[in-house]
Amino acid sequence: MIAATRLRKRFGAAVVLDDLSLSVGSGECVALLGPNGAGKTTLLRILATLSRPSSGSLAIGGIDALARPEAARPLIGMVGHGSGVYEDLTAIENLRFWTALSGQDASPIRLRGALQEVGLEAVAAERARTFSAGMKRRLALARVVLARPRLLLLDEPMTGLDRQGRKWLEALVLGLRTGGTAVVFATHNLGSGLDLASRVAILSEGRLAMDRPAQELSGEDVRAMYDSVTEGAGA
Repeated sequence: MIAATRLRKRFGAAVVLDDLSLSVGSGECVALLGPNGAGKTTLLRILATLSRPSSGSLAIGGIDALARPEAARPLIGMVGHGSGVYEDLTAIENLRFWTALSGQDASPIRLRGALQEVGLEAVAAERARTFSAGMKRRLALARVVLARPRLLLLDEPMTGLDRQGRKWLEALVLGLRTGGTAVVFATHNLGSGLDLASRVAILSEGRLAMDRPAQELSGEDVRAMYDSVTEGAGA
């Protein structure tokens, strides 16, 4: 689903990604670890076709995502660090607006079904500004439920979620993976969602410092490797 080769991203004189290559297959889940400032969010934005690299190539689902981003975007779902919901719209209005923009079926039954799946059906008519951070995150994830993307990108996905919400998100990701969706989630929290991953990658100062199968690593291994490759990197 992802074939990224020698990606480089500069902001003025600052190099944020430096000769980074990443391949992710259907049904894989990559935990992208790294301290703040390592380039995780920049990489996710490039993979989502929201930003262009300064150089390198990127294919999503076999599509040249740099030459034809509009063709690749229907395959991709992304939930960023912020919820991205419209505070003055109700929960169901948020979903109706989003599905209208993306050209999906906005039938009330379908929208309420998505809200039920994320545990928000009871507050469908309430405005998002009254929601907690965790509820807003669930509402943002309801878009994933509707889209069922072939590639799901998550930036700090557990932020704001309580224990029940984290369990629900884990079940969603596992269900999507079973259906062939590739998942990349970025986090600087080493205890966050690693049991979901089939691979663990560590990004440090814009470079992919490690990429290993998760089954080969214990939690202690991940922490030791993280400490080793990020030692001296800015946080």
